[in-house]
Amino acid sequence: MSEDKAKKDAVAEIETAELAGDENKVADGKNTIDRVNAPAATEDQVVSTTQAQETGSGSVSTMDPDGSPPVKMGERRGMFGSSLGLDTTGYGGLVQPLLFPGSSERPYGGYFDEVADALLEVLGDRHGDAIIRLVIDRGEMTLHVRPEHLRLVAQNLRDDAGLRFEMCSGVSGVNYPGDVGNELHAVYHFLSITNASRRLRVEVVCSDDDPRIPSIVDIYPAANWHERETFDMFGIVFEGHPALTRILMPDDWPGHPQRKDYPLGGIPVEYKGATIPAPSERRSYT
Repeated sequence: MSEDKAKKDAVAEIETAELAGDENKVADGKNTIDRVNAPAATEDQVVSTTQAQETGSGSVSTMDPDGSPPVKMGERRGMFGSSLGLDTTGYGGLVQPLLFPGSSERPYGGYFDEVADALLEVLGDRHGDAIIRLVIDRGEMTLHVRPEHLRLVAQNLRDDAGLRFEMCSGVSGVNYPGDVGNELHAVYHFLSITNASRRLRVEVVCSDDDPRIPSIVDIYPAANWHERETFDMFGIVFEGHPALTRILMPDDWPGHPQRKDYPLGGIPVEYKGATIPAPSERRSYT
Protein backbone atom coordinates (compact mmCIF):
# COMPACT_ATOMS: atom_id res chain seq x y z
CA MET A 1 0.00 0.00 0.00
CA SER A 2 1.39 3.42 -1.00
CA GLU A 3 1.87 6.15 1.59
CA ASP A 4 -0.74 8.42 -0.06
CA LYS A 5 -3.38 5.68 -0.06
CA ALA A 6 -2.60 4.83 3.59
CA LYS A 7 -3.07 8.49 4.55
CA LYS A 8 -6.37 8.76 2.64
CA ASP A 9 -7.70 5.59 4.25
CA ALA A 10 -6.65 6.86 7.69
CA VAL A 11 -8.36 10.24 7.13
CA ALA A 12 -11.55 8.49 5.98
CA GLU A 13 -11.38 6.22 9.05
CA ILE A 14 -11.03 9.24 11.34
CA GLU A 15 -13.98 11.05 9.75
CA THR A 16 -16.21 7.97 10.03
CA ALA A 17 -15.13 7.36 13.63
CA GLU A 18 -15.78 10.99 14.61
CA LEU A 19 -19.32 10.77 13.25
CA ALA A 20 -19.86 7.55 15.18
CA GLY A 21 -18.25 8.95 18.33
CA ASP A 22 -15.69 6.12 18.43
CA GLU A 23 -12.63 7.69 20.10
CA ASN A 24 -10.57 4.51 19.83
CA LYS A 25 -10.94 4.41 16.04
CA VAL A 26 -10.04 8.11 15.85
CA ALA A 27 -6.85 7.44 17.82
CA ASP A 28 -5.99 4.46 15.60
CA GLY A 29 -6.34 6.59 12.49
CA LYS A 30 -4.12 9.33 13.89
CA ASN A 31 -1.49 6.76 14.86
CA THR A 32 -1.51 5.44 11.31
CA ILE A 33 -0.87 8.93 9.92
CA ASP A 34 1.97 9.46 12.41
CA ARG A 35 3.61 6.20 11.35
CA VAL A 36 3.40 7.09 7.68
CA ASN A 37 4.86 10.57 8.28
CA ALA A 38 7.70 9.27 10.47
CA PRO A 39 11.14 9.31 8.79
CA ALA A 40 12.59 5.96 7.83
CA ALA A 41 15.19 4.57 10.23
CA THR A 42 18.78 4.48 9.06
CA GLU A 43 20.74 1.24 9.01
CA ASP A 44 22.63 2.28 12.15
CA GLN A 45 19.34 2.85 13.99
CA VAL A 46 17.79 -0.49 13.15
CA VAL A 47 18.43 -3.09 15.86
CA SER A 48 16.77 -6.48 15.97
CA THR A 49 14.51 -6.87 19.00
CA THR A 50 15.40 -10.55 19.13
CA GLN A 51 19.10 -9.72 19.13
CA ALA A 52 18.66 -7.20 21.94
CA GLN A 53 16.77 -9.76 24.02
CA GLU A 54 19.17 -12.61 23.37
CA THR A 55 22.34 -10.62 23.95
CA GLY A 56 21.05 -8.64 26.90
CA SER A 57 22.14 -5.48 25.15
CA GLY A 58 20.56 -2.08 25.34
CA SER A 59 18.81 -0.70 22.30
CA VAL A 60 21.38 1.10 20.19
CA SER A 61 18.55 2.85 18.32
CA THR A 62 18.55 5.58 20.98
CA MET A 63 22.05 6.60 19.89
CA ASP A 64 22.81 9.20 17.32
CA PRO A 65 23.60 7.37 14.04
CA ASP A 66 26.98 9.14 14.04
CA GLY A 67 27.77 7.88 17.55
CA SER A 68 30.36 5.23 18.29
CA PRO A 69 29.50 1.58 17.55
CA PRO A 70 28.25 -0.79 20.27
CA VAL A 71 30.76 -2.04 22.81
CA LYS A 72 31.28 -5.80 22.88
CA MET A 73 31.40 -6.99 26.50
CA GLY A 74 31.90 -10.65 25.70
CA GLU A 75 30.00 -13.61 24.27
CA ARG A 76 26.95 -15.40 25.53
CA ARG A 77 27.07 -19.15 25.05
CA GLY A 78 24.10 -21.44 25.37
CA MET A 79 20.52 -20.47 26.12
CA PHE A 80 21.24 -19.02 29.56
CA GLY A 81 24.88 -18.02 29.22
CA SER A 82 26.29 -20.66 31.54
CA SER A 83 30.09 -20.55 31.57
CA LEU A 84 30.56 -23.74 33.58
CA GLY A 85 29.42 -26.33 31.03
CA LEU A 86 26.11 -26.88 32.85
CA ASP A 87 23.73 -25.87 30.07
CA THR A 88 21.03 -28.56 29.95
CA THR A 89 18.82 -26.92 27.31
CA GLY A 90 20.41 -28.51 24.25
CA TYR A 91 21.45 -25.07 22.99
CA GLY A 92 25.03 -25.27 24.26
CA GLY A 93 26.40 -24.38 20.83
CA LEU A 94 24.50 -21.07 20.59
CA VAL A 95 26.90 -18.10 20.59
CA GLN A 96 25.72 -14.47 20.71
CA PRO A 97 27.79 -11.30 21.20
CA LEU A 98 27.02 -9.33 24.35
CA LEU A 99 26.62 -5.77 23.05
CA PHE A 100 26.15 -2.50 24.90
CA PRO A 101 25.65 0.99 23.45
CA GLY A 102 28.73 3.06 22.69
CA SER A 103 29.22 6.77 23.29
CA SER A 104 26.27 8.97 22.39
CA GLU A 105 26.46 12.18 20.41
CA ARG A 106 24.85 15.52 21.14
CA PRO A 107 22.17 16.66 21.45
CA TYR A 108 21.30 14.13 24.16
CA GLY A 109 17.84 15.55 24.82
CA GLY A 110 16.00 16.42 28.01
CA TYR A 111 18.13 17.56 30.93
CA PHE A 112 21.06 15.38 29.88
CA ASP A 113 22.79 18.20 27.97
CA GLU A 114 22.54 20.49 31.01
CA VAL A 115 24.11 17.85 33.26
CA ALA A 116 26.90 17.18 30.76
CA ASP A 117 27.67 20.90 30.39
CA ALA A 118 27.74 21.48 34.14
CA LEU A 119 29.99 18.48 34.74
CA LEU A 120 32.44 19.39 31.97
CA GLU A 121 32.66 22.94 33.31
CA VAL A 122 33.45 21.69 36.81
CA LEU A 123 36.03 19.14 35.69
CA GLY A 124 37.73 21.55 33.31
CA ASP A 125 40.71 20.77 31.11
CA ARG A 126 42.72 19.36 34.00
CA HIS A 127 40.33 16.46 34.57
CA GLY A 128 38.76 16.27 31.12
CA ASP A 129 39.74 12.62 30.78
CA ALA A 130 37.81 11.59 33.91
CA ILE A 131 34.84 10.46 31.80
CA ILE A 132 35.66 7.64 29.40
CA ARG A 133 32.34 7.77 27.60
CA LEU A 134 28.82 9.10 28.07
CA VAL A 135 25.88 6.92 27.07
CA ILE A 136 22.23 7.86 26.67
CA ASP A 137 20.11 4.72 26.42
CA ARG A 138 16.56 3.76 27.39
CA GLY A 139 15.94 7.18 28.91
CA GLU A 140 18.98 6.96 31.19
CA MET A 141 22.27 8.82 31.30
CA THR A 142 25.38 6.81 32.23
CA LEU A 143 28.84 8.21 32.84
CA HIS A 144 31.69 5.71 32.49
CA VAL A 145 34.29 7.14 34.86
CA ARG A 146 37.93 6.22 35.45
CA PRO A 147 38.38 4.73 38.95
CA GLU A 148 41.02 7.28 39.95
CA HIS A 149 38.56 10.11 39.22
CA LEU A 150 35.48 8.57 40.86
CA ARG A 151 35.73 10.56 44.09
CA LEU A 152 36.28 13.83 42.21
CA VAL A 153 33.22 13.21 40.04
CA ALA A 154 31.09 12.14 43.02
CA GLN A 155 32.13 15.21 45.04
CA ASN A 156 31.14 17.55 42.22
CA LEU A 157 27.90 15.72 41.52
CA ARG A 158 26.90 16.40 45.12
CA ASP A 159 28.24 19.93 45.65
CA ASP A 160 28.08 21.78 42.33
CA ALA A 161 25.11 24.15 42.12
CA GLY A 162 24.36 23.11 38.55
CA LEU A 163 24.27 19.41 39.46
CA ARG A 164 23.17 18.86 43.06
CA PHE A 165 22.83 15.07 43.02
CA GLU A 166 22.42 14.90 46.78
CA MET A 167 21.45 11.25 47.07
CA CYS A 168 23.21 7.99 46.18
CA SER A 169 20.38 5.48 46.11
CA GLY A 170 22.49 2.39 45.51
CA VAL A 171 25.70 0.71 44.38
CA SER A 172 25.36 -2.40 42.20
CA GLY A 173 27.94 -4.91 41.08
CA VAL A 174 28.12 -6.64 37.69
CA ASN A 175 30.50 -9.32 36.44
CA TYR A 176 31.45 -9.61 32.75
CA PRO A 177 34.07 -12.39 32.48
CA GLY A 178 34.48 -11.68 28.75
CA ASP A 179 35.44 -8.04 29.33
CA VAL A 180 39.10 -8.92 29.88
CA GLY A 181 40.83 -6.50 32.23
CA ASN A 182 37.51 -4.90 33.21
CA GLU A 183 35.65 -7.95 34.51
CA LEU A 184 34.07 -6.24 37.52
CA HIS A 185 31.78 -3.21 37.24
CA ALA A 186 30.37 -1.03 40.02
CA VAL A 187 27.29 1.02 39.09
CA TYR A 188 26.23 4.01 41.19
CA HIS A 189 22.71 5.46 41.07
CA PHE A 190 22.37 9.15 41.89
CA LEU A 191 19.27 11.29 42.46
CA SER A 192 18.92 15.08 42.50
CA ILE A 193 16.19 16.21 44.86
CA THR A 194 16.92 19.89 44.16
CA ASN A 195 16.59 19.54 40.40
CA ALA A 196 13.22 17.82 40.04
CA SER A 197 14.34 14.22 40.68
CA ARG A 198 16.93 14.06 37.93
CA ARG A 199 18.67 10.70 37.81
CA LEU A 200 22.17 9.71 36.77
CA ARG A 201 24.19 6.48 36.63
CA VAL A 202 27.95 6.30 37.07
CA GLU A 203 29.82 3.14 36.11
CA VAL A 204 33.38 2.25 37.15
CA VAL A 205 35.35 -0.88 36.25
CA CYS A 206 38.22 -2.89 37.72
CA SER A 207 39.84 -6.22 36.99
CA ASP A 208 39.73 -9.61 38.68
CA ASP A 209 43.45 -9.30 39.33
CA ASP A 210 43.16 -5.88 40.98
CA PRO A 211 39.54 -5.47 42.16
CA ARG A 212 39.93 -2.08 43.83
CA ILE A 213 37.75 1.02 43.54
CA PRO A 214 37.82 4.11 45.81
CA SER A 215 35.02 4.30 48.40
CA ILE A 216 32.64 7.28 48.34
CA VAL A 217 31.14 6.65 51.78
CA ASP A 218 32.54 9.89 53.24
CA ILE A 219 30.87 11.79 50.36
CA TYR A 220 27.64 9.76 50.30
CA PRO A 221 27.20 8.02 53.69
CA ALA A 222 24.19 6.09 52.33
CA ALA A 223 26.60 4.10 50.14
CA ASN A 224 28.04 2.36 53.22
CA TRP A 225 25.97 -0.83 53.21
CA HIS A 226 25.69 -0.85 49.42
CA GLU A 227 29.46 -0.96 49.03
CA ARG A 228 29.64 -3.71 51.65
CA GLU A 229 27.08 -5.79 49.77
CA THR A 230 28.90 -5.30 46.46
CA PHE A 231 32.13 -6.35 48.19
CA ASP A 232 30.41 -9.40 49.68
CA MET A 233 28.76 -10.57 46.44
CA PHE A 234 31.40 -9.56 43.86
CA GLY A 235 34.66 -9.12 45.75
CA ILE A 236 35.19 -5.47 44.75
CA VAL A 237 37.39 -3.84 47.41
CA PHE A 238 36.27 -0.27 48.12
CA GLU A 239 39.42 1.39 49.37
CA GLY A 240 38.84 3.82 52.22
CA HIS A 241 35.58 2.24 53.38
CA PRO A 242 35.31 2.59 57.18
CA ALA A 243 34.33 -1.06 57.79
CA LEU A 244 34.45 -3.18 54.66
CA THR A 245 33.16 -6.51 56.01
CA ARG A 246 30.67 -9.01 54.62
CA ILE A 247 27.04 -8.07 55.10
CA LEU A 248 25.11 -11.13 53.83
CA MET A 249 27.48 -14.09 53.94
CA PRO A 250 29.45 -15.35 56.98
CA ASP A 251 32.87 -13.77 57.43
CA ASP A 252 34.65 -17.01 56.50
CA TRP A 253 32.53 -17.72 53.40
CA PRO A 254 34.72 -18.73 50.42
CA GLY A 255 34.33 -16.73 47.24
CA HIS A 256 31.75 -14.20 46.10
CA PRO A 257 28.37 -15.74 45.15
CA GLN A 258 27.23 -13.38 42.38
CA ARG A 259 30.31 -13.70 40.21
CA LYS A 260 29.70 -15.59 36.99
CA ASP A 261 32.47 -18.09 37.75
CA TYR A 262 31.07 -18.97 41.17
CA PRO A 263 30.11 -22.69 41.44
CA LEU A 264 26.38 -23.28 41.08
CA GLY A 265 26.42 -25.62 44.09
CA GLY A 266 23.29 -26.71 45.89
CA ILE A 267 22.01 -29.79 47.72
CA PRO A 268 20.07 -32.86 46.54
CA VAL A 269 16.27 -32.57 46.78
CA GLU A 270 13.95 -35.45 47.68
CA TYR A 271 10.75 -35.49 45.63
CA LYS A 272 8.14 -38.25 45.87
CA GLY A 273 10.65 -40.87 46.86
CA ALA A 274 13.26 -39.89 44.27
CA THR A 275 16.36 -37.79 44.78
CA ILE A 276 17.09 -34.93 42.37
CA PRO A 277 20.85 -34.21 42.20
CA ALA A 278 22.14 -30.78 43.15
CA PRO A 279 22.41 -28.40 40.15
CA SER A 280 26.20 -28.65 40.18
CA GLU A 281 26.02 -32.44 39.83
CA ARG A 282 23.46 -32.71 37.04
CA ARG A 283 24.55 -33.80 33.59
CA SER A 284 24.94 -31.31 30.77
CA TYR A 285 24.39 -31.64 27.04
CA THR A 286 27.15 -30.78 24.64
